[in-house]
Order: sequence, then C-alpha cells, then structure tokens
Amino acid sequence: MLLQGQEYFFRSPGIGLDFQDRMYRADLVSEEPGDPAPCVLVLARAADMEMNELSLALAERDIRMVRIDADRCVDLGLTIYTDAPLIELDRWLLRPVLVWRRHFDVTAIPVDPTTVQGAYVREQWHAVAGWLSGRADWTQVNAGGAGEYLDRLTQLRDAGDFGLSLPRTAVTTMPGRTRPGGGRCIVKTAGHHLLEPQPGALRGLFPQPLDVRRAAEPREPAPVLVQQYVEAEQELRVFVVGGEVIGFRVRKLDPAQLWVDPESVSVEPVDVPTGLAERLLALSAHWGLNVAAFDLLDTGADWVFLEVNVNCDWWWFEQRSGCTAVSDAVHAWIGAKFGELAGEPAHR
Repeated sequence: MLLQGQEYFFRSPGIGLDFQDRMYRADLVSEEPGDPAPCVLVLARAADMEMNELSLALAERDIRMVRIDADRCVDLGLTIYTDAPLIELDRWLLRPVLVWRRHFDVTAIPVDPTTVQGAYVREQWHAVAGWLSGRADWTQVNAGGAGEYLDRLTQLRDAGDFGLSLPRTAVTTMPGRTRPGGGRCIVKTAGHHLLEPQPGALRGLFPQPLDVRRAAEPREPAPVLVQQYVEAEQELRVFVVGGEVIGFRVRKLDPAQLWVDPESVSVEPVDVPTGLAERLLALSAHWGLNVAAFDLLDTGADWVFLEVNVNCDWWWFEQRSGCTAVSDAVHAWIGAKFGELAGEPAHR
C-alpha cells in the first residue's frame, strides 16, 4: 500500500562539499607535528547539509572535524585502533573525542548488493560503523538512539509513559481490516521513510490516508502502522539540542506534503509551552538523545506525540522560516562538548 502513489524521488549526490575535508586534502592547512589531533568524527553521507555547515562552524572554532561518508567510503584509507581511542584516516592520525552517526546507511554504499563482493562490502561496513558509533571510549552524540534509529513502537510506548497523548495505533499486514479509533486512519511505515534500492536513489514511503481500494493485495508483504487520524489546530516540529528546546509551527494540507510539495508548506518559529518542553527534555534524557526532532499535533486540549527523529534535519526548516536557532544551538553545543572532552576552551 505504501509503495503506491508515492512520487518522491531524490538523487543524492556523492560529491563531498565538506569545508574542512577539502581544505586538508588540498594541503591548505598547515599542521604541526605532535600528538594525534583531537577531532569530531561524523559518519554521514556527502549530501548531509547540516554536517557540511557544522564543519565550517567548527573550523571557525579551531575544532577539527572529519567524516566517513557512506557514499564515499569504498576507497577510504582507514585504520581503527582497537586498543587505543585513535584512528588513521588517510594520512592523518586522529583522536576522536565526539562521534556522531547520522545518515550513514549501508544502502548508500556504491556497490551492487546482489553480487558477492557488494554484499561483502555492505556487511563489513555495517559491522564496523555499528561498532564505531557504539564504542564506549568515545563520547557518542545520541548514544541512546544508537546514533541512528529509535524504532517508532518504542517511541510510542515511552512517550505515553512520559504523559504525552498518543494516536491509537495498530501494527498489521491487513490494514484494510483495521480501524484504530473507529474512524479515519493514516498508514505509515514501521521503518525508515526512505528506501534506497540503488545507492544514491531515494524513494519516499510517506504517511497517507488509509484507502483499502488502493491495496494491490489483501495482505501487505510486511507489517505497517495504522494510526487514528487526529484533528489538530497545528503541527509542531520541536528540536531538542542539549537542554535547549526550539519550536516551529508547520502548516500543511496532508502528511506527505513536506516532501512531495515542500514549497507549499509554511514554517514559522514558535514558543514551546513550558510543560511540553519539560516532557520532551525528559524523554530525550531517557532515550540518551542530545540532538533530536519531535513531531507533535496540537488538538487544542492536548499535545499528541507522533514520532521523534534521531537523524533530524533542521536546515530546511531554517530556510523556510528564516531562523538559524537550531544551527546556532547545535554548533555551540558541539563546540562546548568538544572543549569539555578534549580539555580545551570552547571557542565562540
């Protein structure tokens, strides 16, 4: 059902735009011999605009940032020391003190997974990336969410435990027989919103109204989420960065509009009520999340939790609203955390 009527397609470029990566590879930065350089290590992909901007912001703070991009890792010169918190990346010996895994997904690695070699490459990177983003002798950003993904069913259970209202939800391979709440329903994927059957080619699996007439088969080949449709006065996207809470009001006509017709979506900064902010901060602490984005509905009487996005992207929301509050908060938090861990003063 979710594979029908989805028109979203995005070709993700594999060209690196990271400021620090380009400067160091072009030998435009003078380096003094000495101990391994402390750094922020990011596991992402080349098109990650938030991390491209972070690289520039950290350079202004004299903080080294290096990255391993899924779509550029096949020919990477990398050695990871298991008995010391050090890595060699090409010709540089580095000491990661803060590690952030965002959009590093093995489906983005440019190999053919139907071949033995392609399957081999994916499996090795899956294991090593998971170990890098869980290694205990480096501080991890969003360690509680495995730096990558916190499943939606766990999200719903915990959000309810922390006092947030929830839409009635069913997990089923027979969505046509399921009506949580007894009225209109939304069908959602239980996993990621994007499929990448070929490296760099992303297709959307976005929420859509339940319509059994569009089901090609009486049963889905995999379980989906069917949720009660909740009438709302407004939708909120709330970013939590450390102890800071930053809200945006989002106005759209349907759940998928954010991706399929982004120009028609309006976004504006909004204050987050104190009671709601406290619950979101408590949930973030419970999940071990340092930087995350919450999606909620305002019914007028209560706030309804939809999901939390661990690999949250804020650049688009800032571009639409003309506000850089999230970028400013992330850059400041990473800079201060690096200074704390590396024993160096934070540069502003």
